[in-house]
Amino acid sequence: MGDLLLVRHGETEWSVSGQHTSWTDLPLTQHGEEQAKSLAPLLSQRTYALALTSPLGRAIRTAELAGIPAAVVEPDLHEWDYGGYEGITTAEIHRTRPDWYLWTDGVPPGPDGHPGESPEQTGERADRVLSRVDGALPDGDVVLVAHAHFLRVLTARRLGLPPADGRLFQLATGTVSRLSTEHDRPVIAEWNNRP
Repeated sequence: MGDLLLVRHGETEWSVSGQHTSWTDLPLTQHGEEQAKSLAPLLSQRTYALALTSPLGRAIRTAELAGIPAAVVEPDLHEWDYGGYEGITTAEIHRTRPDWYLWTDGVPPGPDGHPGESPEQTGERADRVLSRVDGALPDGDVVLVAHAHFLRVLTARRLGLPPADGRLFQLATGTVSRLSTEHDRPVIAEWNNRP
């Protein structure tokens, strides 16, 4: 049984400023490109039964720079849909909703009426990705290149926890984390690894 490697994309301007970024397709900063390139030695030592990336440019570029150019786009790997909170920081949200917490409250619809996602809806997408991953793990390692909040939810689901327990797993830009098994049960083998 292979391991599941989770790669968070490199830094963007909004990851620096703390703005919620789901569908806004920002490029990597120069530092983000360097972060992505630095991951190649961690990832090149393995062969992958499956390599998937979010459809967003920051994840695709990270995959390319980290030495995973053949990663297949998986739409379900996109970041949590922040709806009306896209591009807004948590501090700005707290001005009108002081007790707001993404992991329990979700997000409101955007100005165009487009709904944001709840933790449970994000968890449903994570479960679909994990179903696809489970089919490949018997053949070797799987690598997913995606986004912080989504990968945190996916980790919670992999460990058998509710989606909102993704709040327990802080995930930095430009990192590799590894989920494995111990006694046939999922475990975190490495987290937030950088060269």
